[in-house]
Amino acid sequence: MSDPKYLQIAAHVAQAIECGSLLAGQRVPSVRALAQQFAVSHNTALEAFRWLEDAQLIQARPRSGFFVCRSHKGAVALEPPTSGPQRLSDPQNVSLDWYAQRVLGSKGLEGVITFGTSAPDEALLDQVRLRQAVARVMAAAPLTLGSYPSHGGLRELRQVLARYAMGLGCRLDPDSIVLTHGCLEGVVSCLQAVTRPGDIVAIESPAHFSVLGLLQNLGLRALEIPTHVQTGISLDALQLALDSHPIKAVLVVPTIQNPLSACMPVAHRKRLAELASAHEVPVIEDAIYYDWSPHDAHRRSIQSFDQTGHVMLCHAFTKTLAPGLRVGWLHAGRWGQQVLDAREASLGTPATMLQLALLHLLGQNGHAAQMRRLRQQMAQRLREARGLIARHFPKGTRLSDPPGGLILWLQLPDAVDGPQFEQACEAQRLLAPPGRFFSLTGRFENCYRIALGNWSDAHRQALVRMGRLAGQCLLRGS
Repeated sequence: MSDPKYLQIAAHVAQAIECGSLLAGQRVPSVRALAQQFAVSHNTALEAFRWLEDAQLIQARPRSGFFVCRSHKGAVALEPPTSGPQRLSDPQNVSLDWYAQRVLGSKGLEGVITFGTSAPDEALLDQVRLRQAVARVMAAAPLTLGSYPSHGGLRELRQVLARYAMGLGCRLDPDSIVLTHGCLEGVVSCLQAVTRPGDIVAIESPAHFSVLGLLQNLGLRALEIPTHVQTGISLDALQLALDSHPIKAVLVVPTIQNPLSACMPVAHRKRLAELASAHEVPVIEDAIYYDWSPHDAHRRSIQSFDQTGHVMLCHAFTKTLAPGLRVGWLHAGRWGQQVLDAREASLGTPATMLQLALLHLLGQNGHAAQMRRLRQQMAQRLREARGLIARHFPKGTRLSDPPGGLILWLQLPDAVDGPQFEQACEAQRLLAPPGRFFSLTGRFENCYRIALGNWSDAHRQALVRMGRLAGQCLLRGS
């Protein structure tokens, strides 16, 4: 498959710089000129210029255009990280003592700059709209605060969610939608419905540590499936796992997978639904990040391809509207009654006030525009962070290039002493979760998740310092 057009344009300009056809300080042909030369849209040509900026090959000058950087030596090539071994490991019991000690213990420490937060901060979320929604609900229905929510939740909200699901390619009966206290609680309910303690669950590798934590809490064993940094879980490896292990459920995040930010192609989503049906195994689809990608194909649900009810869909708006708005939903496919039974002893339905607030927010005409603004702001953070890493980390550093979201997966060269680098970062009160936190098998050495949920001048300076520390930790003779 050929590279995308914007990468072809970027490679053309980069080659001209490397061979000396374009010299340091010289003006680069305009966006319009390159768009005409390559017969592409203005936006495609502009994306090529953004890539070149990230690689520190060109820089913009106000009202003058783009110019070759005075010096681009030392900038890393920003190749994608390697995907690690494709062999299957054995199912693992989950024990996360280090999770509380190392990750939770670092939160809130004074003076620590952390790249561990993937949820958008207040600078990205429209807090005014949320406060207005809650205020209007309280003014219109003040008694909701002191009343129990109705069984099953507000039908009006479930109708709106069914319409939202149409954008994912799904046609759902509102009465089949179950309201939850967030996406993760929905995942837990699905797992409780289809597994028992000791069962094997296939998960992506690397996987977010919240996934590992909930498997531990439920007494389940994890079978890690190799996952590509761009295209997501390896379906060939999953097929092998399904053929060789008694897997009771498959848990996947198809869009902006955390921590890789991988996005499964549509063809892979269709094949996964077919695998679920053929093996009669439930696939639990975590759709929490679907609104983070600007591409419609990345919002096509696996469940939209499901013909037999083997895909369970979980979603929430905590990553796009407000983390404190703990209202999610799920559609359990053929396991609807089992999920309801599993939730009998749970927290039940979210508070009516929160349901009404979400209903108000989703019903506003400005919601789609707010999502576009959110994605644009996220893209700006990604471009900034990638540019800083390209400029200041040692040659050979690899970095993901996600289509959206707030998460980068960074792989340092083998020549960098990982433990020494982590100790040096800790000494300067800098924290980025290492790759081994996202696996039970000791993989992903010299990998780090860079989450940009918080972004400030302090975080920009921290990335520069981390890059310099990585350079200082190169092994002798490298």
